[in-house]
Amino acid sequence: MGTKGKISVIMPVHQTERYVKQAVQSIMHQTHEILELILIDDHSSEACTEIIQSLKREDERITVHDLEKGKTVGAARNLGLKHATGDYIYFIDSDDYLPERTLAILIEHVKGQPMIHGRVKSTGFGSGMAIVLDGLFKVKQHTEKRYHLFKNRSVLNTLFRTEYIRTHGLSFREDVQHESDLAFLVPALAETISVPYVKEAVYFKRKRNDPITEPSLSQADEAEKITDFLSVYHALKDQFPDEETQHYLDTQLLNYYRKEMVMYFKVNDHIDGVYEPLRVALKRVHPDEVQGWFFKREMKAIQRHVTAYKKVSKQHHLLRDMRNGMKSRRKLYIFLYQHVFSKLSIKENVIFLESFLGKNYSCSPKYMYAYMQEHYPNYRYVWSFTEKRNIPGNAKQVKRFSLRYFYYLARAKYWISNSRLPKYLTKREGNIYVQNWHGTPLKTLVFDMEDIHSADPNYKKSFYEQSRRWDYLSSPNQYSSDIFRRAFQFEKEMLEYGYPRNDILYQQNNPTDIQAFKTKMNLPLDKKIVLYAPTWRDDEFFSRGKYKFNLQLDLELLQERLGKEYIIVLRMHYFIANQLDISGFEGFVYDFSTYDDIAELYLVSDILMTDYSSVFFDYANLKRPILFFTYDLDKYRDTLRGFYMYLEKEGPGPLLMTSEEVVQAIENIETMTSSYAANYSAFYNRFCHWDNGQATKRTVEHVFGEPK
Repeated sequence: MGTKGKISVIMPVHQTERYVKQAVQSIMHQTHEILELILIDDHSSEACTEIIQSLKREDERITVHDLEKGKTVGAARNLGLKHATGDYIYFIDSDDYLPERTLAILIEHVKGQPMIHGRVKSTGFGSGMAIVLDGLFKVKQHTEKRYHLFKNRSVLNTLFRTEYIRTHGLSFREDVQHESDLAFLVPALAETISVPYVKEAVYFKRKRNDPITEPSLSQADEAEKITDFLSVYHALKDQFPDEETQHYLDTQLLNYYRKEMVMYFKVNDHIDGVYEPLRVALKRVHPDEVQGWFFKREMKAIQRHVTAYKKVSKQHHLLRDMRNGMKSRRKLYIFLYQHVFSKLSIKENVIFLESFLGKNYSCSPKYMYAYMQEHYPNYRYVWSFTEKRNIPGNAKQVKRFSLRYFYYLARAKYWISNSRLPKYLTKREGNIYVQNWHGTPLKTLVFDMEDIHSADPNYKKSFYEQSRRWDYLSSPNQYSSDIFRRAFQFEKEMLEYGYPRNDILYQQNNPTDIQAFKTKMNLPLDKKIVLYAPTWRDDEFFSRGKYKFNLQLDLELLQERLGKEYIIVLRMHYFIANQLDISGFEGFVYDFSTYDDIAELYLVSDILMTDYSSVFFDYANLKRPILFFTYDLDKYRDTLRGFYMYLEKEGPGPLLMTSEEVVQAIENIETMTSSYAANYSAFYNRFCHWDNGQATKRTVEHVFGEPK
């Protein structure tokens, strides 16, 4: 193979076994085939090393070189440069990937230039789409503004001519873990007049959605990143005195300060570790670059003394929070929570409760409250609701996100919730947070998930921060405890007594109570009930926390075949925001999606039908038939979430793909129940053996002690 037009692709690899195969394959499947891929193995795990060695055996264009222990990513790239034999150099990270024509587009349009730059797109997914239409390539030449192409200080998706790199002695800093790209880029840009840019050449940069257990380099410790940046900044300021480069470096420093350092310095103690190198660096910034009253005041304080800067920084953070608090009523209340209410004393006998984001009086918080009302009368109770509810006892009700909501959250000693409370609700020292959670997991949770398809791309980071506040976590069985420990990264105390919300399934599972519930719900007493309770789909949403659901059941078919004997009760997940249209099916289909307590719906139903919702784990306590309507099983299991168990083999009922199969299963429910008896028994023994009607009592006494 000749070297003309040959591209040497350099990829450092370190502990990216989940991503490296896709990254490598995206290079080897490029339409520009004249290339070599140089993998630099930076002491990866055995699994990761085996993957890259296997890929090497499959394609002779791949070589693997080991990096000396303790070396940085800059050293890895320099090692790649040493072994490169191509006419061009291209860098890619081992958790990113390319569309198949990226390299062809770059090399086609580089012409006689020393480098060419393409577009970098961030993605949280394992696949990305780039539409590239032949003949529509637009190449823009950047001269005076060539530095603007590299606002992110990265060499990624830039094709460099090898001769240019070697002529000018370009290399990466090896003594810093971060910002080594800047040390390569600035000399490269300083020695050229113009850089072409082609938008159609796309690079997909994976945004790691797990900055806790699998952080990328950019998600590392902020103090270390600041120190490395300042070191590189000083060296380049000394090396390149020309006005254009000086302006670029000063702009990068000030932008970094405004966007990241300022937020890091919100914790005053963070300032100490980087104060002196930051003070020296900011002294070198051209005075004309410093704009704005806040900014100038901070710069003056930095040059005086660390104590002066801390004082000004604290004042400015308060002013920033005040200014932000003026933008909306909610933000004003958050400001008051953080800066006023949280400074008041904690009320030792106040308990704050919320269920399903304030949408229900239900689940384990309801049963803990009901028990404590009777046995712990010396406590005061505050319930959070989206709208006023008719609830027993003397609890104070506050509208969720109202001023009183924030006030009582700040003052209450105890928080009890079955879902996450907002991240900005900083937990005070002395608060005790009881997290009941709301189900036994079938679907993979948080840190067991790979790609995030929901409306919140920062889901894992947010969840981690919110769950650090939990002091206790309820668990219904050992299976859940094991998963919660790992998937939630939970290290505090687990309440392994079953779910308080399931006590009712043992205490009121009798004909008298069941008939009373049916009467309260205005359901016919002469019909059997099928409860349909599906879950939400991560990729079908209106906005964050508001998901849509399209009913796939053929209600006409069900009514025609089952209407004489059965009715259908619908219960949608609390995330689902759209109302289902059941007009025309009055008397056969009942929508109980807004009914507070699903446990009461369990008791009145004869059959449960669900899909991947955890409701079937609770319903199994009743030992009644369970059906699974899993029309999108492959997509949900293999793409959206993944499962912890083989539902086909371990589930307590059949998996049904069509409405016809649903009808047939219900028509032959006794035969179906008999055929799944062994599965059901094993399932019950594994998942329901902690529940016995005493979970509430045992949970409350563990947290609050025995009643006095």
